[in-house]
Amino acid sequence: MINILMVCLGNICRSPLAEGILKSKLPKQAFTVDSAGTANYHIGNPPDKRSIAVAKKYGLNISNLKGRQFSVSDFDRFDYIYVMDQSNFDNVLELARNEKDKAKVKFILNEVYPNQNHDVPDPYYGGDEGFESVYNMLDEASEVIAKKLQAQIS
Repeated sequence: MINILMVCLGNICRSPLAEGILKSKLPKQAFTVDSAGTANYHIGNPPDKRSIAVAKKYGLNISNLKGRQFSVSDFDRFDYIYVMDQSNFDNVLELARNEKDKAKVKFILNEVYPNQNHDVPDPYYGGDEGFESVYNMLDEASEVIAKKLQAQIS
């Protein structure tokens, strides 16, 4: 079983979308996908209604997800940790215990734009179009990730 974690700030906008998108592209029997936030603002809360709506538009149901905070134990549970932006990257690395932990942490958009460390913009304070744009970015990155991961189990 390969375990993947998606991380953003509050775990209600970007990372639940990334979780839902990647889950839809991978066989459940070989992969688990989860999400977390670096902050504790939304622990136990469902994703933002705009994330739920854009996911539903593309046939995904993420309404049952619940926000949780990233913890040191996530380094033990997950093989890959994808972050949405520089702040998430820095916050996750602050909790890393060693180089093995650090090596698991990657910018999700580096899958599309290698070594460029582009941020997935946080759509929280914007309008619905920001969620659509974020969905498209995450869908493109998740497609690349899914192909790479499935090649590992073939």
